Amino acid sequence: MAGDETMTITLLSIFRRRDGMTHDEFVEYYERSHRVIGEKVLSGYATRYVRRFLTPVGREDDGSERDVVMEIDFPSEAVMEAFFASIRDDEAVAEEIRIDEDKLFDRATMKVYYVDERESALPAVG
Repeated sequence: MAGDETMTITLLSIFRRRDGMTHDEFVEYYERSHRVIGEKVLSGYATRYVRRFLTPVGREDDGSERDVVMEIDFPSEAVMEAFFASIRDDEAVAEEIRIDEDKLFDRATMKVYYVDERESALPAVG
């Protein structure tokens, strides 16, 4: 990644809701509140902000699962670094994010990854 300023940088984050919150409450709060904060702080830096809410297949949701995969695309590593610097440099924004995250996420289980995407070309269906 370092040195390649022309490729898109994707950050993928996997989050679980805080204890005492249902999955439906989590999705509703995320989309009503946290999404708005994300759009505000990412504007001018990110080119894509996607939330993929997860529902277990073939088993009950016992609250131990992850609830959302969030993807953020930046046009370059330099822009991504400028975004994180802007958050670090603005204590009010950093505090707003932290307070909202405390209402929503199990912060101890938050995971963030760089994505190195590889796609397979599959034959057409049918």
